[in-house]
Amino acid sequence: MPSATVLLLAASIQLYYWARSKAMQSVGIEALSVYGGAAQLDVRKLVQARQLDISRFDNLMMKEKAVSLPYEDPVSYAVNAAKPIIDRLSNADKQRIEMVITCSESGIDFGKSMSTYIQEYLGLSRNCRMFELKQACYSGTAGLQMAINLILSQTFPGVKALVIATDISRFLVAEGGEALSEDWSFAEPSSGAGAVALLVSDTPYIFQIDVGCNGYYGYEVMDTCRPNPDSEAGDADLSLLSYLDCCENAYRHYQNRVEGVDYQASFDYLSFHTPFGGMVKGAHRNMMRRLKKAKPAEIEADFQRRVMPGLVYCQQVGNIMGATLFLSLASTIDNGDFSTPRRIGMFSYGSGCCSEFYSGVVIPEGKQIQAQQGISSQLADRYSLSMEEYEQLLYHSSAVAFGTRNVTLDYQLFPGVWKQIAGKGRLVLKAIKEFHREYEWV
Repeated sequence: MPSATVLLLAASIQLYYWARSKAMQSVGIEALSVYGGAAQLDVRKLVQARQLDISRFDNLMMKEKAVSLPYEDPVSYAVNAAKPIIDRLSNADKQRIEMVITCSESGIDFGKSMSTYIQEYLGLSRNCRMFELKQACYSGTAGLQMAINLILSQTFPGVKALVIATDISRFLVAEGGEALSEDWSFAEPSSGAGAVALLVSDTPYIFQIDVGCNGYYGYEVMDTCRPNPDSEAGDADLSLLSYLDCCENAYRHYQNRVEGVDYQASFDYLSFHTPFGGMVKGAHRNMMRRLKKAKPAEIEADFQRRVMPGLVYCQQVGNIMGATLFLSLASTIDNGDFSTPRRIGMFSYGSGCCSEFYSGVVIPEGKQIQAQQGISSQLADRYSLSMEEYEQLLYHSSAVAFGTRNVTLDYQLFPGVWKQIAGKGRLVLKAIKEFHREYEWV
């Protein structure tokens, strides 16, 4: 038998690691910032112009979509999202950022990561890991979970990670006006442009993660894809079914891991990846029917109370792929009641497919800090495009299609929009020279 000394030593080691694991539990989002671009389009105008079925407009549950300009790209969106966070950090805290992860399906290079541009223009330390993740709209959650595990490892106490999900949708047209995207009706009205930056650390002022409370679900399905960098294709009905299937089964996996959890009682709010509001409403309705046997009136009331706060910003930006879930989180925090600590359930879905259900807590102070970002006023301040300007923009965006080797951007193509950008300290794409992108602050 082991001696008393050996048993005491073993107990001490066990106690040390137990205490250390408890000390590691505080992790999450220290700061969250959204950039929804400089221009937007009224979605109803687009639906009418494309002669789409107006009777289905209400199911979109959208008001505006963010539209990227030729001198905006995923890098400029990412930097403009992260800059308010970085500007508030002390030099010491800025140096603690040792990982920059970009999460995107709108990358600008098959090899080079956008993270390197972001590190450069934000003035971050060169002692930094930088890379890019791709898994459709799940990529933002993949980046967040990777950053969380870096913090939890406690290899370097006090380290921080910057995770930026950034995506744009360009519906390019040829010189004759022919669409280069395969099916405009499938994605154009709901696809947006934007970025959400997350500073992840052991001081989660905004959103404290429920460590170990995760459920995953995924399988091979061809619901949507990008067969080439500037177009999208897929099966809308299959995508809806995959989303519903993953929402239920990712939650059930979460339920198997978290004792006593209840879909209706355990979460004060729910934030969903939001391709468009109608898909989220359908998923929530499906969950309430299957898990709670709820009737329509109860489902509608629950949707308005727990889900609708997270759709407010999504209705004004559109689907920004990996960033959309965090746009919904920001919307939930800004539009929900956090007079006391509240738990938010998070559902992330990426086509192809991978999904995850996880959760975290927001406290009253977190809402107060988040309000300083002024997301609502930023979105309201964007330039409203006419359909004529929008059509012109589609044509001129072909100048910066994937693989562009040389171009110099003309800021005055859309003078009305430029007035919304100039003088606000934002980063824009100035030129591409031998594939290298050059940006400047304006």
